[in-house]
Amino acid sequence: QVPLVESGGGSVQSGGSLRLSCSTSSLTDGSYCMGWFRQTPGKEREGVAAIHSDGRTKYAASTKGRFTISQDTARNTMYLQMESLEPDDTAMYFCATAGWGGAECQFIPLIFPIWGQGTQVTVSS
Repeated sequence: QVPLVESGGGSVQSGGSLRLSCSTSSLTDGSYCMGWFRQTPGKEREGVAAIHSDGRTKYAASTKGRFTISQDTARNTMYLQMESLEPDDTAMYFCATAGWGGAECQFIPLIFPIWGQGTQVTVSS
């Protein structure tokens, strides 16, 4: 398994912005999905945004219009640009990757076999 390493988390005030990065030494051969998930204590891990190897993106309803997922295949890096952050966005953010077919990426943590260690995002009001 190729490890994933997240970076870019931090503390910001409501309305602020952050950009998270997820780096890997090599992307999965063939089609894949890479996703961002977040989790707060006592809650299940939830999908935030995902990107297919063909460039199609998917967003959770709570982040659509505020977050933008992208990838730089030359750098084997995925990004999550987060704008207009709200206190409810406070969580540990994880990136994950999985080999995938042609279907739309899904926010189902169990089907992503490779995860990073997470980066904390804290938004204060």
